[in-house]
Amino acid sequence: MPAAPAWNGRISWAWPAVTPLQRRNILISTSHGCAALLSLAVAAVPALANSSLLDSVKQNPQQARALCSELKEFNSQGLSYTSTEALARLAARQRLSQTDAEILATYVVGLYCPDVR
Repeated sequence: MPAAPAWNGRISWAWPAVTPLQRRNILISTSHGCAALLSLAVAAVPALANSSLLDSVKQNPQQARALCSELKEFNSQGLSYTSTEALARLAARQRLSQTDAEILATYVVGLYCPDVR
């Protein structure tokens, strides 16, 4: 029986016997899987947000339209609705944390005013 090779302190890993095309497909499918997991994690963020915050906008479309007007005003001032300054103003006016303001703004833009940037 041949002796086991001596430990050299490094882990050696080689690709299994696959063609370069198969290797590429493995890497692509792995990256797609990672992207899918990331998108699931991002999709879960609004679920973690204060549901009453989002429900208030769902139940009151007029409030959502007013928020759209405010976000459009930020755009006219050259601010993105996701900018730190715009979110800070929104958080102060709505008495929200910066994170909740960002979640609310993203939710409202997605449902009510997709033309806001």
